Amino acid sequence: AYTRHKELIRNYVKYYGGKLEDFKRDGKGDRNDYSVLVDHHQFLWSTDATSWEERLAKRYYDKLFKEYCIGDLSRYAERKIALRWRTEPEVRTGKGQFSCGEKRCSERDSLSSWEVNFSYSERGEKKSALVKIRLCHECSIKLSMIKKVRKVSKKHNKKRKKKEKSTDCDSALIPLL
Repeated sequence: AYTRHKELIRNYVKYYGGKLEDFKRDGKGDRNDYSVLVDHHQFLWSTDATSWEERLAKRYYDKLFKEYCIGDLSRYAERKIALRWRTEPEVRTGKGQFSCGEKRCSERDSLSSWEVNFSYSERGEKKSALVKIRLCHECSIKLSMIKKVRKVSKKHNKKRKKKEKSTDCDSALIPLL
């Protein structure tokens, strides 16, 4: 099809005059899928996508595995962390679930699950989400320097259920570690 197209263009120029440069596309406004994803990415989707760009970004978001996050703790001293959802290759290798969820750490022993109240800004709008991340002991120390973190443990949940049954209170306070 492309060779036929080129032949038709050559014939048009031959019979009607002009230059081949007149038929070249101006690719300045072209965008590939990656640039569309960067422009329309959202950490959590709450609304329906209306344009084709938003639908493309939403389809990519639906393919991500949103049980555990992958974190970047390189700026923990400034109380800044970066979180993202895991991709399919990371799920296959166990990154973030069976090994440490920090981007550069690959520790597989003594992992702890954490619930993080992740506050972020997206398109000038402040948002927050409660996400889970599994970290090794060293990365857990870095994360615990940030206040809005709670360690998830089975023993803690059992004690909490017993307390809720014994008290008339609707909500029980859980201490942040």
